[in-house]
Amino acid sequence: MSVEAVILDWAGTTVDYGCFAPVQAFLDAFTEKGIEVSLAEVRQPMGMLKRDHIKTMLAMPQIQARFVNKYDRNSEDKDIDELLVIFTDKLMKKLAEGTELKPYVLEVFNELKTRGIKIGSTTGYTTQMLLPVASRAAELGYKPDVMFTPDDVNGLGRPHPDMIFANLEALQVTDKATVIKIGDTVSDIKEAKAAGIKAFGVLEGSSVLGMSETEWGILSDADKEEHRNAAKAVFLNAGADGVLTDLRDLMDYL
Repeated sequence: MSVEAVILDWAGTTVDYGCFAPVQAFLDAFTEKGIEVSLAEVRQPMGMLKRDHIKTMLAMPQIQARFVNKYDRNSEDKDIDELLVIFTDKLMKKLAEGTELKPYVLEVFNELKTRGIKIGSTTGYTTQMLLPVASRAAELGYKPDVMFTPDDVNGLGRPHPDMIFANLEALQVTDKATVIKIGDTVSDIKEAKAAGIKAFGVLEGSSVLGMSETEWGILSDADKEEHRNAAKAVFLNAGADGVLTDLRDLMDYL
């Protein structure tokens, strides 16, 4: 079957190997609020609109218990908003560390363009957050045909399908069955399935794996395979139609 369009996520999929810029900003924001959170807790809602991400974290029983222990009350909307302000400030200072392209992105991007395949994008970043990332990516040669953030669709982030629908309209896609969404989080998969298009998870450099390129590189082949299989199960359990080791596997699929 022919593929008319590919819609790609940003952090963890095309830039920021391991998706560390937002993760560290979340860790720092909660620490500043006096609530210690783990990497696993931060990564669980990855891919969502950042306010929704914070809201989801605060609703986790173990984090809510820490909040109550600290403040002697349940968290409220004002706490979500305060954490979002802190997070945004910290993220904007860290984004320069998370704007480099992941391996193989440019070669796959150029091959897709050569084949006449349209390229869109969605993100959990706001427009303010995405602009410096997209600007740097463009300098490095990666520029999707269209880019949408939750700000462009009335604040409806993943798993809502609205950003994908905006992509399909802007790219003038004629058949949803010819579209693939690729991302590195469960939220990406849910977004694609909600929109009725194919969803592929990407393993290496993903938030699901949660490793830096250096950490991944020093693992033995057996350890890599174990981590790949565990991450693959996460994507498939979320409803993914396929899982790519890295973006080059998309070429094999095509």
